Amino acid sequence: MEKLLKLADLFEKSKSSLLAMGNETRLHIVMTMLKLDCHGVRVGEITAHTHLSRPAVSHHLGILKEAGIIGLRREGTKNYYFLDSDLTSLSQLEELIQLVKQVILEENREQ
Repeated sequence: MEKLLKLADLFEKSKSSLLAMGNETRLHIVMTMLKLDCHGVRVGEITAHTHLSRPAVSHHLGILKEAGIIGLRREGTKNYYFLDSDLTSLSQLEELIQLVKQVILEENREQ
């Protein structure tokens, strides 16, 4: 029962990350950022590589930023998006997956 409560808590904490990464367009943007430069890319660069409109890219970047997957660095009037080095959201997802695996393995042993 304790693991199920922990699991529910982790699902709640990971909800925004799961929703953000559960979208094909956002996954494509993250993969594009990995290919280009993890230290900072501008919306125009992502637009050029994904063939999405600037408003669409900005919308998806906002969701990824809100979920803690990417960060934003401002230099004057320029905004650079980067994969966030604060791995809190990814660590929560990792912990969630590990706990789900444990619960499944325990369920299988009991059957």
